[in-house]
Amino acid sequence: MNMPALIAITSFLVRAAAIPIALAVMLGPLAAVPARAGIALSKVIVDLAPDAPPRDDIEVINDGNERQYVVAEPALIQAAGTAQEKRIDSSDPMVTGLLVTPQKLVLEAGERKLIRVALIAPRGANERVFRVAIKPVAGTVEAEQTSLKVFVGYDVLVIARATSVAGKVVAARSSNAITFHNRSNASVEMSDGHQCDEGRKNCLPLPAMRLYSGADWTVPIKQAALVEYRMQQGKLSSTESF
Repeated sequence: MNMPALIAITSFLVRAAAIPIALAVMLGPLAAVPARAGIALSKVIVDLAPDAPPRDDIEVINDGNERQYVVAEPALIQAAGTAQEKRIDSSDPMVTGLLVTPQKLVLEAGERKLIRVALIAPRGANERVFRVAIKPVAGTVEAEQTSLKVFVGYDVLVIARATSVAGKVVAARSSNAITFHNRSNASVEMSDGHQCDEGRKNCLPLPAMRLYSGADWTVPIKQAALVEYRMQQGKLSSTESF
């Protein structure tokens, strides 16, 4: 009689892109048979604007061929993007200020369900940042061979915008770098960065960044010319030169 073999399970989170779960079943030390299994999300960033309801829904899709057990774990991020950043994980909305429901899901193959995130406290003068780890967890698993399951979850970013925006991003330059300081009360998505010569030719692309309130960011540069970035705060967008 063949007894079920032990299955090793590894899980980790991704922050940026929506990456479905990968499942590998190991048949001996060298062979591997891939199987399609995983979840997908309708969004990985929830931006709660001050002129919109303080809640939103995230659709979780089981795009695999087997049942998935999913959990949603909220966290408050203090001093986001700075050296003092601290993550406070708690399922209690009185601790984080964010209600996430439901926090446990069972999805059959092809099934879709919603997770709601909602603020439970009034908006303040400063933006608040949260993360919600949405990830599959192991259910009852049996196999005739030694197996390995790798679960990939999502660290969804939730931004609760302040009642109004105050302050701005400023910059200080040196001979070979520019340092941005976000002195506003809101995070800013900096994209489409470039630095061109006087004839606006020979433009050099610059990296993108979400710069949180109170955070700094240094970018190496090779020219003395102006640096331009597209700056977006929620629905507000502009191109600025530094």
